[in-house]
Amino acid sequence: MSYPIETVRHSLAHVMAAAVKKLYPDVKFAGGPAIENGFYYDFDTEHRFSEEDFDAIEREMRALIKSNGRFEQRDVTLDEAKDLFANQPYKMEWLNEYDAAGEKLSIYTFRDFTDLCRGPHVESSKDLPRDAFKIRSVAGAYWKGDAKNKMLQRIYVDAFATKEDLDAHLKMMEEAAARDNRKLGRDMDLFHFEPEYAPGAVFWHDKGYKIYRKLIEYMRARQERSGYMEISTPSVMDRCLWEKSGHWAKYGEHNYSGKTQDGKTFCVKPMSCPGGMLVFGQGIKSYKDLPMYLAEFGKVNRYEAAGGLAGLMRVREFTQDDAHIFCTEDQFEAEIVKILSFVKDIYYKFGFDQVWMKLATRKESEFRIGSDEIWDKAEDGLRHALEANGIEFEVATGDAAFYGPKIDIYLKDSIGRTWQCGTIQLDMNLPERFDLSYVGEDGEKHRPIMLHRAILGSIERFMGVLLESTGGNLPLWLSPEPVVVTPISEKYADYANDVVARLRASGVYARADLRDEKVNYKIRELSLAKTPIIAVVGEKEAADQTVTLRRLGQDKQETVALDAFVNDMAAAVKMPL
Repeated sequence: MSYPIETVRHSLAHVMAAAVKKLYPDVKFAGGPAIENGFYYDFDTEHRFSEEDFDAIEREMRALIKSNGRFEQRDVTLDEAKDLFANQPYKMEWLNEYDAAGEKLSIYTFRDFTDLCRGPHVESSKDLPRDAFKIRSVAGAYWKGDAKNKMLQRIYVDAFATKEDLDAHLKMMEEAAARDNRKLGRDMDLFHFEPEYAPGAVFWHDKGYKIYRKLIEYMRARQERSGYMEISTPSVMDRCLWEKSGHWAKYGEHNYSGKTQDGKTFCVKPMSCPGGMLVFGQGIKSYKDLPMYLAEFGKVNRYEAAGGLAGLMRVREFTQDDAHIFCTEDQFEAEIVKILSFVKDIYYKFGFDQVWMKLATRKESEFRIGSDEIWDKAEDGLRHALEANGIEFEVATGDAAFYGPKIDIYLKDSIGRTWQCGTIQLDMNLPERFDLSYVGEDGEKHRPIMLHRAILGSIERFMGVLLESTGGNLPLWLSPEPVVVTPISEKYADYANDVVARLRASGVYARADLRDEKVNYKIRELSLAKTPIIAVVGEKEAADQTVTLRRLGQDKQETVALDAFVNDMAAAVKMPL
């Protein structure tokens, strides 16, 4: 029988827990769900897991799978469950917090391991692959994700339906490691981090900051052509603003805040939405002003747990290409379609041609604001906008923002990984909280709908995705140093400087590498730094007014006339608007 991959992964998680129990009998179990590409399980034990333990755990898992053990489910009462898990403190804590209201609880037993679990699982371990999983890593994880609780040990496992799928995944991971944005950041001299002084914040070097600025300049140019107005709002604002919006209740512990001498609490901006609403709220707006597009490249700060920080991919300080579109109920569907088209075109310009959508709907939460009636209207509106325009999408139940449903936009990079960057959020609640209005054609006040929109999302994260997808081989228009000119000896330094001057006069950034090193050494270093074009000049080039070019990723070199090279480069570095 064939099972969904999530069922296979969930069942393998129980097999691993059973293997760990056999090898380390004192272990206490927390939990372990299936996740993308595999699963994890959290353990509490005096033994400190390391890579040296991985083979033994995998061997025991294979032995258990080979034994053809059954996954047996039964329902128990809350009291029965407490008897079963009396020696498992994490299960007991969950049971003590559970309001069973007379309902039965589901448990699964595999060999000597029993767990609270709704399932589903495979019928028997004979239905599981023995050669399609591999322990990836072990990391610390706080119980319930709360730093106040005990640190557990989380074992991550990659798991697939077949060995071929696992091998393909491992090959992709190997390629991903070679392209890691932190490694490229060092090799290309783009940025670094200072965990001691500013964890999760980027220290941009000249070349990295050039790329960062170009990404913003590109989005700014595209937005201005599409009618967006750019604003800028304060980086520090009173806590009461975030209480009004609901962000403090939802994310208060992730905000950076402090009291001033007058006793007020101010927050470093964690998102740009409230500031955008305050700008819209200035003055009287007419229906003729709508839709109104307010864009902001807002630098925001949010506390992320230190264990979750990962180079450019997850930081504490970042810049969003935020925009807030204020429109009428009659306009929002067309605006959503327009944004989706805009997003796809921009992604395609960066080389991402596989793009898809997920409709994120509400979940029941104490932090969710707004009535069910408003949420029904907002979710139906987004769904209709997608369906009526033939846009395929998946539904992600429970992934909505606390103020409204959203369309999350995903792309696939060159080695097959999926990234969520863009988002469109339909908000009928915050305009109500901030009492925003416009004067309609009837002369009466009406409430606008607000669309939150980000395309690149975090500039830092998008840059990390782009670096890893291209392996640092960026398009010429985005490269911080499209051309470096190096003379074969000091005698030809003047000609190298002349070439640089010609390129810069044509709008092409270039520099001369005049270090007293052998030309082959400089070429190797420049290639490691992912310099797109290295122009080598010597006696013949100076005499003929030519340059000899080495292009990144190509073995052969070519000699071209300087005039033609300058003209070609001037065209190649233009932004693809």
